[in-house]
Amino acid sequence: MKISALFSILLIFLGSGALLPGEERHPNIVFILADDLGITDINAFASHFTEHAKDELFYETPHLDQLAADGIPFSQSYSNQLCSPTRAAIMSGRFAARVGFTTATPNTRTYFNQALPVPEGASPHDAFGHKDAIKISQAWLNGHTNTALDPRIYTLPQVLKTHRSAFLGKWHLGGHGVADRQPSAHGFEEIAFNDAGGSAYFNWRNHWEKKTPPFPSMPGEYRAGKNGSPTGKDYLTDDLSAQACRYLVKQSQEPKDKKPFFLYYCPFAVHTPLQAPRESIAAFEGKSQSGTLGHRNATYAAMVKHLDDSIGAIRQTLQETGLAESTLIIFTSDNGGVEYTNPAATDNQPFKGGKACLNEGGIRVPTIVYWPGRFEGGTWCNEVIDATDFLPTLAELTNNPLPRNLDGRSMVPLLKNPKSKMKPRTLYWHYPYNVIVKNPEYGTPLTPHSAIRKGAHKLIWDWHGRLLLYDIEADPFEQRDLAKEQPELTQKLHSQLKTWLEENVSEQYLPTLNPDFNPQDKDLPFPFQDLR
Repeated sequence: MKISALFSILLIFLGSGALLPGEERHPNIVFILADDLGITDINAFASHFTEHAKDELFYETPHLDQLAADGIPFSQSYSNQLCSPTRAAIMSGRFAARVGFTTATPNTRTYFNQALPVPEGASPHDAFGHKDAIKISQAWLNGHTNTALDPRIYTLPQVLKTHRSAFLGKWHLGGHGVADRQPSAHGFEEIAFNDAGGSAYFNWRNHWEKKTPPFPSMPGEYRAGKNGSPTGKDYLTDDLSAQACRYLVKQSQEPKDKKPFFLYYCPFAVHTPLQAPRESIAAFEGKSQSGTLGHRNATYAAMVKHLDDSIGAIRQTLQETGLAESTLIIFTSDNGGVEYTNPAATDNQPFKGGKACLNEGGIRVPTIVYWPGRFEGGTWCNEVIDATDFLPTLAELTNNPLPRNLDGRSMVPLLKNPKSKMKPRTLYWHYPYNVIVKNPEYGTPLTPHSAIRKGAHKLIWDWHGRLLLYDIEADPFEQRDLAKEQPELTQKLHSQLKTWLEENVSEQYLPTLNPDFNPQDKDLPFPFQDLR
């Protein structure tokens, strides 16, 4: 065969994504991102961090427990305080505030949907006027947040050129329906999705296919989402689960030489509203384990059970289709469990705080990685990992080049040996909002917070004027504030955090002083200090 003809065949192989003779096939990837699932909402994790046996616990998570027993569970896995920032971090491999995501928003006004001029340095999709009804005086006015991830940023589907990428479930990165910011703009095949923070679990379909934008001034095409093909399921978690399994069956029927797949499955479970089938709720009402670790909400327990059943269905489908041995599963959550609903959805005991807090209960999440024959055995990994790490990890596992300027690092050494040690690292969080969620330290509404974890220590900067320092390795439940005992370390970490914010976070995403602040307000948790 002539060299030119051989070269032409090679180009055809490369262009089609087909495997060359002798080339090792990369793993399929099923990445499951639960919504608002707390660190102790999975019984395997609750038992790991407490003295409670699984049969003493209120929730029922046998499939996730089995995944933890089969794979590698992580005890120090970090997300962000809210869903959109974590989703942006996973997709970009960058700390959320660096790409402008500081909070999660409902359908709120942006420069884009109000057809307003964009201030210099801002994003067209920055939200403004987003605030809670808080009665006590606020020293700071809220910063802003981006609501749409720019597809020009090198995101996961663009990194995984070796794979066919598909998206299913909650997006919440598209400016609430901006057409050119939806999953397909990033390279995903859209199975079914909705670009919102939450969804009804019953009768959701008309809303997902809504064509009228929430703001008449919004330019361009509006895309709320897509229902996908009917499954006959009346409960959203069950419907999305069925669609995930159907996608896997379809992939199992593809030619063996076709590209492997990457399924990014983001169920809305267990985000509010708290809704579940009546018969599922009834199974938890009056259960004797109610109240263990503060878990007693029967509706929430039923939602967790349906999520767990979804994991079981996916694993069973992988087994039945012959895909299990060639598929990497990643399971994690976007933030800590919700404690501020009435009644409380869940409790993150023994960790402090929950969703929206920068305490461990708000940002430490359950994470499990499993690849049969490669990453398995149920050995707990106690090294620190972060939401930004998934992109570089998947890039390394699939031999795809890394984008520049990432914050994450590959977890592959830990997956190969969960007991191995990594170099100490530094993580950053930023939440420039006053919110009605109660501060677990004082019981008053949360004020803007930022945080840094460097090695074993984490410093939380309450912008109202207080620094909290914890040794997370020795005190994971944050019972002892070391700020006064270790003033030099406190100031050093605070200085490093401020420098990072100045160098990496755009000005509009920082809080600003409130000219109408009343420092004499008796409801304030402590006297105000400007620690910038």
